[in-house]
Amino acid sequence: MKTTRRALMGGAAAVAAAPAIVRAQPAPPANRTVRAILHGDIPTFDPIWTTANMAANHGALVYDTLFGIDEKVTAQPQMIGRHGFSDDKLTLTMELREGLKWSDGTDVTSRDCVASIRRWAVRDGAGQHMMERVADVSPGDARTIIIKFKEPYGIALDAMAKTSTPFCFMMREKEALTDPMQKIETTVGSGPFIMNERETRPGTQYVYDKNPAYRPRSEPASWIAGGKVAHVDRVIIQNVPDAQTAIAALQAGEVDYVETPSLDSVPELERDRDIMLAPRSPLGDVGWIRLNFLHPPFNNAKARQAVLWAVNQENHMKATFVDPRFYQKCGAYLTCGTPMENDANTDWFKNGPNPERARQLLRESGYNGEPVTLLQATSIVYMNNTAQILAQELRGIGFNIQVVPMDWSGVVQRRAVKAAPDQGGWNIFITSADGLSSSNPIWAAAHAATGERGWFGWPSDEKHEQLRNAWVSAPDLASRQRIAREMQENAWNFVPTVYYGQWKQPVAHRRNVTGWIATPGCVPFWNVRKT
Repeated sequence: MKTTRRALMGGAAAVAAAPAIVRAQPAPPANRTVRAILHGDIPTFDPIWTTANMAANHGALVYDTLFGIDEKVTAQPQMIGRHGFSDDKLTLTMELREGLKWSDGTDVTSRDCVASIRRWAVRDGAGQHMMERVADVSPGDARTIIIKFKEPYGIALDAMAKTSTPFCFMMREKEALTDPMQKIETTVGSGPFIMNERETRPGTQYVYDKNPAYRPRSEPASWIAGGKVAHVDRVIIQNVPDAQTAIAALQAGEVDYVETPSLDSVPELERDRDIMLAPRSPLGDVGWIRLNFLHPPFNNAKARQAVLWAVNQENHMKATFVDPRFYQKCGAYLTCGTPMENDANTDWFKNGPNPERARQLLRESGYNGEPVTLLQATSIVYMNNTAQILAQELRGIGFNIQVVPMDWSGVVQRRAVKAAPDQGGWNIFITSADGLSSSNPIWAAAHAATGERGWFGWPSDEKHEQLRNAWVSAPDLASRQRIAREMQENAWNFVPTVYYGQWKQPVAHRRNVTGWIATPGCVPFWNVRKT
């Protein structure tokens, strides 16, 4: 069903007209409320269970982190006050700041944080990598957390501070002890906002109120570090899949922020004196075509290489991002425009696409026309477009593609299924990662090649894992660049992922709503002011 402006505003009116007993608190005035339309619906309130960025947006409102990456890509203490390593670099001691409270009024304790670190580390690629080198994570006193390492691990703070999903959010011990493979349903955090469950309407709108007990740091806000000061009393995230409806609501002043405005509307928005366009993230996003290593045909490297040679990045980028100002083709495994970019093993990029080469590789793989299940996320424009183009490209080289349309929440649920495609699993899905996390072989969970312990698609390659470990241990930038080149040489042979381009889509917001931080991985609502 198409979302209309009448339906959009009708949901808000219904909340306003509801009996007082339904409201958690009186609705704040318009100049103390920010309404935003983000790129999709929130698939779960558990931001550890999934890498979906919409869950991270929810998580960043209600939870906090021990450390946060700032705009210099440096880990800064967030919930932590004093911290330090022992002389032998094998023990990290962290002390929580005084006065931290959960939204239920109880104190944040080291036991909560220990359980949260352990649960996060099961689901996150960087957490898994770190915990392989951890002997123990334990509470000291009520505010002290102690991590004992088997060997020095210089990127421990970076791992816990990163902006790539899942963030290392802290939860109460009660929730954090939940099996990491099961979703939590209770939202009790210690972040700058509290979820207003009474006025939240899943699938339609999500309401967050300022947390009066939150104690922001004194430093200026910088990405997810520094002072997370809530200058508004309420944030409302509205789920509006129709791009034209979202733009009309923004121009009418019915919403204040649209994360992914359709790019064919950019000229009109640039002429509107009440609207501003701004960068979403400094490195943009990288499009990922994820192939399932567990089942034919992509358990064969030749079949994966066939996809690499078949994809035309220009077609994928132009279909959604239209204007070359906003996109580029990219053959780098670790993000174009970063110190890790190189041209190793990129014949497929320099001399492709090449359908005949792709057909030959597919024949060599032994593929025999079996159905290939492609999950199409219809609720997110770039994923929807890419799925359609990819289906045509792969049919053109001989794949029997079966497109399965569903909304993004459905993709998030189904991509976790390891069963065969005809038993509820899948062969291909479309996603993306922010350019910063994609540039780091440890931060992005999808960069792991640890088989069934890894991220959806479950690639496995021993050499890749050895190179990731060497990259972490490298003593300087030049050494990491050399290892990144080796990693890319190997990656484009075993093909853990196929990329379909890199883009920097602007956000659009009302000119009277300021303070937006261009942060990779989430949309921060702290620091935002409305006049």
